[in-house]
Amino acid sequence: MRMNSAAGPKSPLTRTQWLICILASIGFAFDIYELLMLPLIIKPALASLGGVGADGLALLVPGKPEYTQWARMLFFVPAICGGVFGLLGGYLTDRLGRRRVLTASILLYAGSAFAAGYATTLPQLLLFRCLVFIGVCVEFVAAVAWLAELFPDPERREKVLGYTQAFSSLGGILVAIANKGAVDYSASLPAIHGAHEAWRYTLISGLLPAIPLLLIRPFLPESPEWKRRKDAGQLKRPSLMALFSPELRQTTIVTMLLFAASYGVAFGAIQHLPQILPGHVDIKAGAKAAQDQLIEEAKAAGKPAPAPKALAAAAAKANEGRIATVQLWQEMGGLVGRFLLAVLAVKILSRRTLLRVFQLPCLLFVPVLFWLLSQNLSSAGSLDSFKIGIFVAGLLTVAQFSFWGNYLPLVYPVHLRGTGESFAANIGGRILGTSAAWFTITLSESVPPNPAKFAAMGALVAGAFLVMGAIVTRWLPEPGPESAQD
Repeated sequence: MRMNSAAGPKSPLTRTQWLICILASIGFAFDIYELLMLPLIIKPALASLGGVGADGLALLVPGKPEYTQWARMLFFVPAICGGVFGLLGGYLTDRLGRRRVLTASILLYAGSAFAAGYATTLPQLLLFRCLVFIGVCVEFVAAVAWLAELFPDPERREKVLGYTQAFSSLGGILVAIANKGAVDYSASLPAIHGAHEAWRYTLISGLLPAIPLLLIRPFLPESPEWKRRKDAGQLKRPSLMALFSPELRQTTIVTMLLFAASYGVAFGAIQHLPQILPGHVDIKAGAKAAQDQLIEEAKAAGKPAPAPKALAAAAAKANEGRIATVQLWQEMGGLVGRFLLAVLAVKILSRRTLLRVFQLPCLLFVPVLFWLLSQNLSSAGSLDSFKIGIFVAGLLTVAQFSFWGNYLPLVYPVHLRGTGESFAANIGGRILGTSAAWFTITLSESVPPNPAKFAAMGALVAGAFLVMGAIVTRWLPEPGPESAQD
């Protein structure tokens, strides 16, 4: 049934409430900003940090077993770390307070992203990406619990959670823009370790959310409900085992599996576009044009023909720019999806129905889109049509991410809210859901690399996760008219 709110017009948000919404929006935006960096920078980062051969070309390139091994590690090991430590972060959110843990998590992932830009070895990059994931996984849980308790009116709470989470997709758009800007203007930026590599500047830009946090933090209150219970000695001790009590067991298991299904679509297919699209004829033509231009410029200047390394760099830069443009279409779709979820969250009575509004079309659309992509990589001009398709795929997939921020605070009591949200988001989403990337990369492994196979396997893996989600949704509990209480 619909959550009831007090009759009559509501008072406008106070200055403090606006600051809360601003900080939460920044946090959600840069959560996704940090996570979506990896698909954009993984190829140039591995090429840069993996060493070069006698011919001056990178040793770690798609198609080589060592590349596949490191790609799998960079996708999955940080997700495992984020899931495990994120679960601990959820527990600490219930024990220490929402605001304190939220602040620490943003500082952790911002600082780690900055440090990753200065990594000199692949193990260093892996370490810093693990720290980024830990901070992001903790931040989501703390922010959702904090917002849900700071806005007790049901309708306003739904709107605040929906619209602040919509900024997650703005983060995706921003990272696509930042990466394209880094590619276009890397030569004008300060050298790092003696070079101007665009992937490093993209990583360093992750420091940005720490700046407004340091300015706003002194004005932010703790969750009033959590603080009242803590001060009165009425706050029960959180426990992981309590999530599997008879009254919460179904909620815990079903939300974990459905969170995994949502993430499996993104990490099984959509986030692999930077590995797939270089095989598209339109993008290969752009890379060839960039190399020809470099050769012509050398001839015009009376210089020797460019070295293979320079030609490879020109092609890579052209590829990165075109792929970033396609990614931007996907993120725009995600932004629309999040706002659409925010609107529908206060209009659709059943949470199960609200999820299915996006889940079932996604089941029909995304696997077909990636299968068609696998069959049309050699079709000139088809990239423009694919941009429209990936916009729709982003809308349907990303809206499901926002659903969980609205749903989870309604089904766990105050003393378990952070722990319960963390179990669903981190064990379900960050570990089980992100494992879809491992499956897609492993199933796609071939020498030479086969982008068409990558797209086909993405369709298969995303489809499998979507089928699981469609089946499990029938057991999703409907929350009561108010959020769960002790």
